[in-house]
Amino acid sequence: MTMEDAMAALSALGHARRMEALKLLISAAPEGLLAGEIADRLGSKQNTMSTNLAVLLRARLVKAAREGRGVRYTADTQTFAAMLEFLIADCCDRQTSACPELDSVLESVRAIEREPVDA
Repeated sequence: MTMEDAMAALSALGHARRMEALKLLISAAPEGLLAGEIADRLGSKQNTMSTNLAVLLRARLVKAAREGRGVRYTADTQTFAAMLEFLIADCCDRQTSACPELDSVLESVRAIEREPVDA
């Protein structure tokens, strides 16, 4: 992940509703949710949620697929994992044994990266 990609992802997550939407989509993986379902679950107006989902989509934190008249969103776990790894990659000068609490975080991130990718 480049610095620009990381900044776009972190900027997208700098809004409470977008953070809530991503967390909801991660918990709904791998099926994801329709845009209207996301808005309903988060108590948001659909047009406002669509705008927030578009920001997450541009940051590549979510994927979208047309489903009938709606759009189904899923968390892009590969981008999410890359962002987390980017943030902690230089921790302890890449000596994870010096930061044992991050060792399990890195393993979790690597497990996310190994998840199958939705087409």
